[in-house]
Amino acid sequence: MIIGFIFWSIIAAGLAVIGIIALKSKKPVGFFAGIKPPAVTDTGKYNRAVGTIWIIYAVVFELCGLPLLFLKRNSAAFAFIMLGVVAASIGLAVAYTVIAAKYEKNG
Repeated sequence: MIIGFIFWSIIAAGLAVIGIIALKSKKPVGFFAGIKPPAVTDTGKYNRAVGTIWIIYAVVFELCGLPLLFLKRNSAAFAFIMLGVVAASIGLAVAYTVIAAKYEKNG
């Protein structure tokens, strides 16, 4: 399962890179693939918030994968790992919705 954890960690690192790129971007960053970012009131704060939630998500994702180091193959505990990832993903989407509502230009 060490190989599974290595792949899991590579994905978590990729998610963290998304966050770092968002933190350093000068233009408003998009969140959903293929959708343009909203017009925002403060690009720096918006990008910082979006980058931060991506980095937090990457850390939570990595923590959800830690049991891979200790579980045996075909363990029923994998269901709990996936439920953790689903919950974290829902939390990420909710957090972005709050951020977009806070920084989006009105009308």
